[in-house]
Amino acid sequence: MKKFFLFALILCMAALPALAEAEPDAVTSASVADFYADGMLEGDDLMNAINAYTGFYAVASVNPDGTPNLGFYIYGCVKVEESYYLQLGLSPNQTTANVDAGSELVAMYAALPAEDATYPTSGARMTLKKVEDEDLLATLLESAPQGFTPMYYEITAVRSLG
Repeated sequence: MKKFFLFALILCMAALPALAEAEPDAVTSASVADFYADGMLEGDDLMNAINAYTGFYAVASVNPDGTPNLGFYIYGCVKVEESYYLQLGLSPNQTTANVDAGSELVAMYAALPAEDATYPTSGARMTLKKVEDEDLLATLLESAPQGFTPMYYEITAVRSLG
């Protein structure tokens, strides 16, 4: 199990330089060869996998000093019309401080590996954009459990795990 988490952690860490610099875009250029394209989840398949609450979840942001911040958070996914949104329920911590300071977020979901596999190959790396539209936020909050006010991020791009 530690191997799986370490693998997921390494994948997210590979995406963090893109958050600290305008160039190069490490999210799209981190893996020149796409070894897990067949295992990429997107759309309803990704949403359903995330909402099954099995697998490995991570959210990456950038600290004010430019260092990476990687959190192991379990999040949900909501669909409104044809767009997908991550529902992040974070208590005040370094990630929320980074969001308040303007950091972009990148998320990763890796499905549990198949019985014969030694590490995850199915999942997605997701580029996120904070939802600020009040009407959309009101719609998204209708899906939140009572008394829970999560942050919402639109999934703007999906890539395979590597």
